[in-house]
Amino acid sequence: METKQFKAESKRLLDMMIHSIYTHKEIFLRELISNASDAIDKLYFKSLTDDKVGLNKDDFAIWISADKDSRTLKITDNGIGMTAEELENNLGTIANSGSFKFKNENQLDGDSQIIGQFGVGFYSAFMVAKKVTVISKAYGSDTAYQWESEGVDGYTITEADKENIGTEIILELLDDTDDEKYGEFLDTYRIKGLISKYSDYIRFPIKMEVTHSRPLEQSEEDKEAGKAPEYEDYIEIETLNSMIPLWKKSKSELKEDDYNHFYTEKFMDYSKPLKYSHIINEGMPSYNALLYIPANAPYDFYTKEYEKGLQLYSNGVLIMDKCSDLLPDYFSFVKGLVDSDDLSLNISREMLQHDRQLKVIARSIEKTVSNELKKMLKNEREKYEEFWKAFGLQLKYGIYSDYGMNKDKLQDLLLFTSSNGKLVTLDEYVTAMREEQKYIYYATGDSVARIEQLPQTELVKDNGFEILYLTDNVDEFAIKTLMNYKEKEFRNVSADDLGIDNTEKQEEVKAKEEENADMLKDMAEALDGKANKVILSKRLKSHPVCLTSEGEITLEMEKVLNAMPGEQKIKAQRVLEINPEHEIFNKLKSIAESGDKDKLAKYANLLYTQALLIEGMEIENPVEFSNLICELM
Repeated sequence: METKQFKAESKRLLDMMIHSIYTHKEIFLRELISNASDAIDKLYFKSLTDDKVGLNKDDFAIWISADKDSRTLKITDNGIGMTAEELENNLGTIANSGSFKFKNENQLDGDSQIIGQFGVGFYSAFMVAKKVTVISKAYGSDTAYQWESEGVDGYTITEADKENIGTEIILELLDDTDDEKYGEFLDTYRIKGLISKYSDYIRFPIKMEVTHSRPLEQSEEDKEAGKAPEYEDYIEIETLNSMIPLWKKSKSELKEDDYNHFYTEKFMDYSKPLKYSHIINEGMPSYNALLYIPANAPYDFYTKEYEKGLQLYSNGVLIMDKCSDLLPDYFSFVKGLVDSDDLSLNISREMLQHDRQLKVIARSIEKTVSNELKKMLKNEREKYEEFWKAFGLQLKYGIYSDYGMNKDKLQDLLLFTSSNGKLVTLDEYVTAMREEQKYIYYATGDSVARIEQLPQTELVKDNGFEILYLTDNVDEFAIKTLMNYKEKEFRNVSADDLGIDNTEKQEEVKAKEEENADMLKDMAEALDGKANKVILSKRLKSHPVCLTSEGEITLEMEKVLNAMPGEQKIKAQRVLEINPEHEIFNKLKSIAESGDKDKLAKYANLLYTQALLIEGMEIENPVEFSNLICELM
């Protein structure tokens, strides 16, 4: 018996494929089942025009059997089979695909179910097997043939005994090692799990004889004596796959409970989703999709460990468990799957070409998710607010990331806590703005309660203007990325110009500043760079002091940036504002008039530290602050 050699190129490809192309050894079963499905599809296609086939769709099946004693796994189909020549061409030359040739010769369109078009998946068997035997009898042939190989050393083809048409693949598994337990692929539970994961929607039944145990009937004497029952084994033929994917069923035959049950079971979530969308797209590319918006964020959602992506199927066969290219980062909370017959698969079903079809599907999915969120916001406000609490932060990151490239897509989905006590959209805020209001006002802080107490909010509130409360670290970065909304500029309540006209008050403050210029200068010098300057405030009413900033970096942004890893510390250009209507101002004036610069310096530092505490910022020297209070009291 002559051993035939793989071509040199095939040897290199086989070695590379076994060791690097496939990332998970377990997918060998997916590949062999997909090939078996292809073989059945070919014969089923032929049966539509050839009465001699003598089989109808219900007669076709794929059989799995495992023998732990001989360490062999067998995959059998009653498909079209292969002649000696086809065994030579399809298995002797790696990457030569009989399925691809069949599809082209018969001009099959996208509705056909031929899966394995690239002739490489079969060789994934060598990742787990030291010997692979293929026994096949082709439709219309009287002779069966056996192809046998132990890997790169070559293969043999001989005549064999096989009564029925179809193909039987026998894998003699590799010996277990400390690192790899190949014997697990002979375990019934493991086989069921792999079929459920990868091949659940192969449209032909995948059957297996499964051994179960049941108790033997006991005599009354044994029962009364409390004797443990004896058990007997029995064999049951089980169908391991469900065959018909939910997403390929008509929407009219499905109910909300069907979609919710599929979600909780498939994506292991204890609560039903807030929203689902069933897409059946018959354009180019054609695809079906099930998309879900969860009710709760996964525990690791806002961590680096979280992996976004939709499950990707081709003809019902799982290709990727997390295809990140199908979702933009700002919609990474979406769970679900996409199934398309039109995707270009490269070498193995794990390697996907980033081609035009994938991008078209991704754009369509993004549009669908966006529309669903907008509808929920408009028609189911309570449900949307529930969504916002779980995933709103991700949309804010979407505004800020990629240099604001996606801000126009996301800005109308944003919600902010308002000084009116409600969550409002930017559109709702602008619509409710008073005629004389120039800006969209916002304030930043660790919590709504802390922001409510900020001295800087007094003037804006007293004028009856609404304020957006920003409590997340990313908020102000997102707002600065937006810059404006419907031609209304955003303005921090700590900004120098709040656009609130009070000429008389401004002139009065300006006069007092000029009158006390030396005092304010001495206070600024006493702060020794902690604040860039000390001024009299036009915004304060009841509070004695507040801290604001000049330039692009605000106090809140300083806190956020400095909390990030890195040695470089960012500092805003701080401004200490003194309320000229407060008693403290008169106290400062009297100290300045007395010429006691040392005492004025102490008051300047005390007020500055007070302002830091009001802002929720860390004070540099708590002991000094405590001593100053005691001394000045």
